Amino acid sequence: MNVYDFDNTIFRGDSTARFLAFCACRYPRIWRHFPGIARAGVAFLRKKMAKTAFKQKLFEFLVSLPDTHSAVDLFWQKNERHIKFWYPEQQKADDVIISASPEFLIAPLAQKMGFHLIASRVNPENGVYSGINCDGEEKVTRFRAEFPSIVPDTFYSDSYSDNPMARISAKAYFVKGDTLIPWEERFPS
Repeated sequence: MNVYDFDNTIFRGDSTARFLAFCACRYPRIWRHFPGIARAGVAFLRKKMAKTAFKQKLFEFLVSLPDTHSAVDLFWQKNERHIKFWYPEQQKADDVIISASPEFLIAPLAQKMGFHLIASRVNPENGVYSGINCDGEEKVTRFRAEFPSIVPDTFYSDSYSDNPMARISAKAYFVKGDTLIPWEERFPS
């Protein structure tokens, strides 16, 4: 089994940021949420707000969408092309994508492409999180909850914050653009 981070790993860019920008262009009503998002962003950067709380504040804009699921479908019609070319070439039937991005956002693509998804649980109607943001050690916790005895053959990520997943995998690669670098070369012990 191969396990992949999503944003900036197999998807070029950050899907949450792209989705927010897509919605801002298509649904101007969400602009009223931007001052609160900006304040929360500053609080997060100053370490006065936890990441999950910040991201929940960010996703409050979902309440202003006429239909989140339709917006997500339209988003993927325009953004599926940002899947990096090398991923479909090496994709296997038992691939797992594990992401801090919301499950509701990536799920339609997971269904279409046929990979198993583990992601942050966010209510698509109001942005409220169920649990904590799926990053760092939480990725290992969530992976182990679904696959208690499996050691991933290979793990791929663009971020050192995914070192906990890299540590439990037989091999790991750091993804920089379209280049795959052995994890231990990028992050020597």
